[in-house]
Amino acid sequence: MYDELTKSDIKKMEEEIEYRKLVVRKEALEAVKEARAHGDLSENFEYHAAKKDKNQNESRIRYLEKMIKTAVIISDESKEDEVGLNNTVTLYFEEDDVTETYKLVTTVRGNSLEGKISIESPIGKAILGHKKGDRVLVSVRPDYGYYVEIREIENTGDDDSDQIRKY
Repeated sequence: MYDELTKSDIKKMEEEIEYRKLVVRKEALEAVKEARAHGDLSENFEYHAAKKDKNQNESRIRYLEKMIKTAVIISDESKEDEVGLNNTVTLYFEEDDVTETYKLVTTVRGNSLEGKISIESPIGKAILGHKKGDRVLVSVRPDYGYYVEIREIENTGDDDSDQIRKY
């Protein structure tokens, strides 16, 4: 795995693990017990659904624990005039004649529908460390890439409301 995560990402993941162990696990076990009490388990949909929910919770806990264990801790600090983690960047896409704004985040927070792109994505990798006005080649494949121009860089910092992406 070896995802690059910040200390803030690790903290949020640990909080989710604790919540899942103390609250969700207890509720899931209670739901399984209640459904089991309804009788014949072979035709008991509630029982099978409760077991599935319980197993999904346990799987998520294991996934988060493994991610924390194998993570590479990175700094979220960057120079004021350079594109860095947690910066909001306005990019001009030459090929499409379009301007778009994105926030650079770690992989676990990436969500293109919310305008958050990972520093490990092709765009994130390409613009990281560049300055306003730079024209940067974004390599998608060895035989294809496109140019973007960095128009604005805003240091928005780490937003505690950012959620860890659920898988």
